[in-house]
Amino acid sequence: MSNLRLPYYQLSADALAGLRQCKQALEHSPLGLPLIELINLRISQLNGCSYCLGLHASALRERGESQQRLDALAGWHASSLFSPRERAALQWAESLTALPDSHAPDSDYLPLGEHFSAQEISDLTCAVALMNAFNRLAVGMRQ
Repeated sequence: MSNLRLPYYQLSADALAGLRQCKQALEHSPLGLPLIELINLRISQLNGCSYCLGLHASALRERGESQQRLDALAGWHASSLFSPRERAALQWAESLTALPDSHAPDSDYLPLGEHFSAQEISDLTCAVALMNAFNRLAVGMRQ
């Protein structure tokens, strides 16, 4: 990417503190950090955020994620490397990331109930929203 457009992390420090607080709360979610990081990486792929791609791929590698699964993530629909739980979460993440086109249909939402508690579905939705917010900041400001 090109040079940073604005030092948004300084200019909007108070606003970003709220996003960081949300991130910290999600780190204690029963979803678990490996799933959150997997979702973060997929959302960053969809949004084309190179900064976040590197950040979340590294975080997953540090947690022991295989390179084979990282390589297959962009094509998870056709891969057998992801569990039904992960697949439901990835589908929901994609649906919310493409909200203007998807409108978050029941066909993407209802399968979540087979794998997640109500709190986990809520936390997952917050995690997807948060990652999309971070992607929009990084891409928009050319981080």
